[in-house]
Amino acid sequence: MDIKQPYLASPRRYDDAHMYRRCGHSGVLLPKISLGFWKNFGSTGPYERSRELTHYAFDHGINHFDLANNYGPLYGTAEETMGRLMDDDFRSYRDELFISTKAGYDMWPGPYGNWGSRKYLMASLNQSLRRMHLDYVDLFYSHRYDPETPLEETLQALVDIVRQGKALYVGISRWPLDALKVADRYLREHDTPLLIYQGRINLLDRSPIDEGILSYCHSHGIGFISFSPLAQGLLTDRYLDGIPSDSRMAHSVSLQKDVLTPELLKRLRNFNAEASERGESLAEMALSWVLEQQGVTSVIVGASKVTQLENDLRACKTRE
Repeated sequence: MDIKQPYLASPRRYDDAHMYRRCGHSGVLLPKISLGFWKNFGSTGPYERSRELTHYAFDHGINHFDLANNYGPLYGTAEETMGRLMDDDFRSYRDELFISTKAGYDMWPGPYGNWGSRKYLMASLNQSLRRMHLDYVDLFYSHRYDPETPLEETLQALVDIVRQGKALYVGISRWPLDALKVADRYLREHDTPLLIYQGRINLLDRSPIDEGILSYCHSHGIGFISFSPLAQGLLTDRYLDGIPSDSRMAHSVSLQKDVLTPELLKRLRNFNAEASERGESLAEMALSWVLEQQGVTSVIVGASKVTQLENDLRACKTRE
């Protein structure tokens, strides 16, 4: 009979005082490396792998788990995995965890299963809480800007979600600068300041820097967290010699093979040579570069192996 052993977190999980950064002008401290549930935590992956990854992460100070309603695959199953993890391992550590989820992309059929209406955001969060077996999340995001729904409707829904006690903080993801400014002003005026902006910054995509989003967040006391800091694995050594048969590019629709052009491959190899000169891996250099950008609070990494998390954590200590 297979008896599951209870999880006991490492007593040394907070030994590294340099692991955490203040999120804007808030009281929240986030780890430099946050664990994303976008891939590898849904119904298509083994649950024991999810347990192994989250145990390793938490044991090494990663107490922020980033989810969304449609993460999986299949939709909702990453949150269901989080619910199992809470029941099996993390219930007694709930107050140490910072759990975020989002709504904004396609989730269920019909006009209320997408975008940024009050109807969708509130219904989605209620479903997310049920799937994760939680009374509240620490952070709830509007996952994308909705050009059709009035901003005030989306933002007031976020305010009311906090007032209902279903989220402690709110954030926005991938909103344009002008809409970010409206959100910042509206939420402050309604006593629910914007905690954090989630956007993609990496060595291949510096849009939030070029568009002034990162500098706005920094100057207005808003945290910034970067997703895809390794460009879905492009900024690792995985693709320097072609496309491995077991890679995301070989099997996933989220990273197409035609992305790896000769021009991009040349850039990746140049980055790798620069990293070697620094005595780092390409992934370490890529992560530490993002973390060096003024105003960046944390980076969200995905993982399918503990060794990947181990390597990512090494980047926290690079160039300190």
